Parts: sequence; C-alpha cells; structure tokens
Amino acid sequence: MKRLLTVALLIIIPAVLLNPVINYLNRQSPIDPNNISSNYNTKLLTAQFHGNKISTPLYPENNVLSSKSSDNKEKRIEIDLTNQKLYAFEDNKKVYSFLVSTGKWGLTPTGEFHIWTKLEYTLMTGGSKALNTYYYLPNVPYTMYFYSNSVSKFKGFGIHGAYWHNNFGHPMSHGCINMKIEDAKELFNWATSEQENGTGTKVVIYGTTPKD
Repeated sequence: MKRLLTVALLIIIPAVLLNPVINYLNRQSPIDPNNISSNYNTKLLTAQFHGNKISTPLYPENNVLSSKSSDNKEKRIEIDLTNQKLYAFEDNKKVYSFLVSTGKWGLTPTGEFHIWTKLEYTLMTGGSKALNTYYYLPNVPYTMYFYSNSVSKFKGFGIHGAYWHNNFGHPMSHGCINMKIEDAKELFNWATSEQENGTGTKVVIYGTTPKD
C-alpha cells in the first residue's frame, strides 16, 4: 500500500508543479491597453491555431453595428463555466442565452469584472510553439475586454467571436470566452463599455471548467 501511495505521489506532485508553468506558457500574450486597434486589417488574412493555418473571414459588406439601449436597465453578463453557457440579463430578466467555449489551454478567471473596451476587430496571439498551442489570430471579431481590481487590462481576457473552431459548448480557448460570430455580434451590440458609459457592463464568471 505504501509503495502504491509513493508511486501515486510521484505522478501527482510533478503534475501539480508543472501545471502552473504550462498555464503560463499557454496564456494569451499581454496587450497594451493604450495601443490596440479596432480596425479590420486587410493585410492579415491568414491565421494560425495550434499548427493549423486558417483564412480569416472577409469583412462583411454593409456591416452595421448598433447600440441596443434598454432605458437605464441594469445589464449583466453571467458566464457559467460548468455548463459552458453565457447569459445576459436586464435587471433580473434573462434576455440572451448562448453556448460558449472557455479556457482549456489557459484558465478563464472567475469573479466579477467590467467591460472596459469593445473592438469590432483585433489581433490576438499567444500560446507556445514548443507545446503546439501557439496561435496568431488576426481580425478576431466583436471583442469585449474585461478586467477587475485583481485581473488587469493588459492580461487581455475578453468575450469575442471565434472563426477558428465550431466546438461551442466545450472548452476551446486560452482563457477568453469564445462565441459563435453571430452571437458575439448580438452581445456586442447589446453590452456597453467603460468608454461608453463610465462603468461598462458587469461580467460575472463562476463554476468549474469541464475536463474535456
């Protein structure tokens, strides 16, 4: 019995020590809050995700973004990691429910946050080439970055559309919240940022990410 316990500890302890390192290597590259663009980049049309090259979607013709005002109702976004769902509320009335993909190769933070900026398109990079988790994703659509007192803006956690996978309902990200592009646009039009109203829509993240 002691031998089995020792072997188990030898297996478990290195994993416990290694996981924080792996999470660090798999994280999104830090962003500069003072130097980010919301413009579609016509020169960057090829993305890379975990060794696979992907064409970025072309900029949609007649793309119209609109703000969906709700007459001073309190807006709140909740992200349920356990069920891989996102809910949007006006006061306490649920107005949206979407499947999402949260962190698999990097952790999605839990707690209470606020949206500080909204970017129609932006560049995201991160991961590790050595671990085959590197990604270079131009023109990520409908990104809403959020932060809190303990999770700074430069860490680059956000809610956004994803064109590089279609496995929503399962963890697939490096820490952000991935959505179908059409769902992300709907939420983008509905939510507000600090830059728009001084506070930004509240984001509450809870639960435990499934191990799939």
